[in-house]
Amino acid sequence: MIRTQDCGLAEARVRLDQARHFLEVAEVVQDNELDASLSVAASLAILAGIAAADAACCVSLGRRARGQDHRDAERIVADVPGVGADMAKALRRLLNLKDDAHYGMLYVSHANTTVALRGGRRLLELAERVVLS
Repeated sequence: MIRTQDCGLAEARVRLDQARHFLEVAEVVQDNELDASLSVAASLAILAGIAAADAACCVSLGRRARGQDHRDAERIVADVPGVGADMAKALRRLLNLKDDAHYGMLYVSHANTTVALRGGRRLLELAERVVLS
């Protein structure tokens, strides 16, 4: 069973704003091109994607995932009308990088950081379409 939390438009706007800021900082940090900076940028992009998914879920479904397993968010966001399949796919890619970026003992590669930033941007774009429409 997926643990969820009720939410609506007000919470969606907060999560969307957080997603934007996570992504903005990720892009600044990525510009440093240092190994540690790439890992931090990837982590922030992943957080941006999760926040964007939450925003879309709150406004469309009235709930968001709140369990320990972020894969629950992937399953819930798939139900967002119109963009859910695309959002779930983008979130899945980000979550596949999450453990290495957040907890890994090696730095995230430049290629994986680029993937994370691209995924974060895609989720933000889709969430904005849902929340701001």
